[in-house]
Amino acid sequence: MAKGVYISKALAIATIVLTVSAVCGIVLMVILYQMQIEKKSPVRPPSPVPTTPLPTGPPPTLRLPKNLIPESYKIYIQPFLYTKLNNVTEQSYFFKGNSTVRLKCVKDTRSIFLHAAFLSVTHVVVTHSDTQKEIDYERYQVQNETNFFEILLKDALIGNGSYYNLFTVFEGELHDDLAGLYSSQYTEKVDEESQMQPTDARRVFPCFDEPDMKAVFNITVIHRDGTTALSNTKGKTIVYEAFLSHQLIYYSWIATTFDPTPVMSTYLLAFTVTVQDFGRKSDKHDTKEIKIWARPEAVAAGHANYAMEITLKILEYYENLFKMKYQLNKLDQIAVPDFSGSGMENWGLVMYRESALLYEEGVSSASNKEFVATVVAHELAHQWFGNLVTMKWWNNLWLNEGLATFLSYFGVNYAEPMWNIKDLIILKEIRVAMEVDCLNSSHPLSLPESEVEDPDDIAELFDGITYSKVSLMSPCSPSVLRLETYQIHNEGVSERMIYGDKGHDRYNQHMIRQSILLPYQDTNTHKDVVGIMKTWTEQPGYPVITINTSTGMIHGVALLSICSIPLVRVPAYEIKDDAWLLANVNCTGYYRVNYDEQNWNKLIHQLESNHPAIPLISRGQLIDDAFNLARAKYINVTLALTTTKYLINETDYVPWESALKNLRYFMLMFDRSEVYGPMQKYLHKQIAPLYEYFKKYTDNMTVPLDLADQYNQINAISVACSNGVLECTQLNFLFQHSIPPNLKSTIYCNAIAAGDEHDWDFAWEKYDTATIATMKDDLRYGLSCTKKIWLLNRYLGYTLDHNKIRKMDAASTITYIAKNVAGQALAWDFIRAHWTYISQEDFQQVCSEDGSCVAKRALEQVIERTEANIKWVKENKQTVLNWFVEQSKVL
Repeated sequence: MAKGVYISKALAIATIVLTVSAVCGIVLMVILYQMQIEKKSPVRPPSPVPTTPLPTGPPPTLRLPKNLIPESYKIYIQPFLYTKLNNVTEQSYFFKGNSTVRLKCVKDTRSIFLHAAFLSVTHVVVTHSDTQKEIDYERYQVQNETNFFEILLKDALIGNGSYYNLFTVFEGELHDDLAGLYSSQYTEKVDEESQMQPTDARRVFPCFDEPDMKAVFNITVIHRDGTTALSNTKGKTIVYEAFLSHQLIYYSWIATTFDPTPVMSTYLLAFTVTVQDFGRKSDKHDTKEIKIWARPEAVAAGHANYAMEITLKILEYYENLFKMKYQLNKLDQIAVPDFSGSGMENWGLVMYRESALLYEEGVSSASNKEFVATVVAHELAHQWFGNLVTMKWWNNLWLNEGLATFLSYFGVNYAEPMWNIKDLIILKEIRVAMEVDCLNSSHPLSLPESEVEDPDDIAELFDGITYSKVSLMSPCSPSVLRLETYQIHNEGVSERMIYGDKGHDRYNQHMIRQSILLPYQDTNTHKDVVGIMKTWTEQPGYPVITINTSTGMIHGVALLSICSIPLVRVPAYEIKDDAWLLANVNCTGYYRVNYDEQNWNKLIHQLESNHPAIPLISRGQLIDDAFNLARAKYINVTLALTTTKYLINETDYVPWESALKNLRYFMLMFDRSEVYGPMQKYLHKQIAPLYEYFKKYTDNMTVPLDLADQYNQINAISVACSNGVLECTQLNFLFQHSIPPNLKSTIYCNAIAAGDEHDWDFAWEKYDTATIATMKDDLRYGLSCTKKIWLLNRYLGYTLDHNKIRKMDAASTITYIAKNVAGQALAWDFIRAHWTYISQEDFQQVCSEDGSCVAKRALEQVIERTEANIKWVKENKQTVLNWFVEQSKVL
């Protein structure tokens, strides 16, 4: 007997329902299509034949030709998502839509090139805007390899400034890959969100997906009854009703039509479809509506209150700084369940991961609060710089991201003046940039356009160089940003900056013509200024200045030849008839300073005898410079280690954080060798006084008032517990009791490290049931601290199950495990064993919480660092061991 095919009754009903539902959707799209073409003439006069042959075929590069310029889009998008499921309904993960883009033809062409990726285009119509004459085409094709959507016409479009309409019907799949239009859910309720930056608008609709090809967007989202649609602008709704199978099942479709957007780039377009019980907190800024959207229980519990509070303050600050009001009549900010970065600045609809927008007093830590404030300030800065003023091409992404990072510190400082947040810019930005900028695989701020073409090239630029290198105001560092800040204060945001050429050369020349750089230029010419900026933006790396105090000689790289280097010469307190010299005071320049050995010893002696004589930031800078100069073989590694000896008397955060960041490198390099024991003894000795300094807070489970002190209390507990300070290890018993929010992450980590399977399972259950993102993040980190190999293997396996570890958190969870000495080899083996799956899931493009993305260049940097680490350990192990052994003798 031959095999037959059996279909169950339930499956048959489901098939009928889905088929009819799809038909209704098609009918609706046809109606919308007819609305678009009802004015077209049925008669098509013959088209003129071009006098000369026009080129056809793909463009010579991956950039769009500029013969057609988009002016406006009219887009209908319909995601097929159910808000509730029953026995005969399965979730649909696809969307349909159509788009009409109005084009200005500036050069004769027979080919229309725009972008589309992973879309099925089912219908194309090209018409002359004025005559409604239809232009026939020979073929059209979506090329997923190049992301080009090519339409080859039978007749040419005339490049005399005529306008044409391009109408397309398309459909695509809703994935969970956090790119383009994707689906996401908390529990059984499914939402869909968009993430277009940098090159994913083309995955949603055919478009001219380049930042300088700005246009007006008219969006209509057709969505299920029981859902709410949001987009960049305000919207109005109309209800469409459809009946299926004699009213056996009833559907209502809601069409929300949004107001036209400002002229903007495709990557800033955004829309979401959420279940209607998504909560919102509302307020007004002048006459403009400000709303924060999140899970209803989070909004009801007040978790959106802090974000609203600082949003209103930061908007006020930026409007005064830029001398220009926020441009739209509303601002929505939404916390979505899955998001690849920390935030995205979509104009009028800013999207965040939950931990970057929601804060609960008494549960979230001070660092959580700072994270919310800095991310909100960063994304709001983009509403002017990035959205209103946009870089011409992605090779100058730093003009967007670097300035937004820089300005965010001023916005937060205005909203939270007691934090002294600007003092942390050295730790959070400059040293982050320097870690990458010292590598051969680093890159300049501004690359040639020809080197940044495909999506992978663009994604690689979202890194510490782009975000952080330009975050320091200094004549010898990001002069460009100093210029921009001066101009903003003096002029506000000018019309030229908004509507003129956005290329960085013209942009900087405009500022130069306004004589903004007067302190750093020849009064008769601008050439020096142009040279500084060109050197700064087009060369990777940072300078190293070498100062010989015995001869007075200073030498470095050419970049510094016309820069004024701030120096201070102060008599030492404990050394008679002697003095030391300190350069780059408070790290005002983006460079490192090396001294002759005699001056190094004088500076170290000053630290050990009376460290407040050296400014706070400079104390941290000296330590960081010494360790990095030692790794580059400018000085001996023992000199760098000696800069940490004075810390036994230090209580400030900046020097301690600088030292610990560098000492953690030693712990990672030697955690399996004989160096580790003596190193732990040294750290035990150094950290014990700091732990005692904060003991009055820690014993009472309280925290200091000062933000920097709060962070240093965490350092004291973390290092003391991990290096055997007896008083600290008793904190592990607090694991199942009330813990101050600031200390949860550290105490969870140490408790799980000292605990057993029961403790790990207890923490996992708390993680699995936690509803607050910050709590989940603390527990997710703590779970990685166990020393049990089999538990770490289990945890690594959880990263492959997105019901256990959300996709946006998988990469950082693996990183946490890799930082655990017990997990390093496990993480490496895991990645190799699951590389096919990981690469298919596109982990290498998943962004971490600080906004940086792992891509090809990051892989090159990892390989380079690994090779350098192997060599460094081989060359320095014995020297380092001898130094720590010697220090242990004086304990």
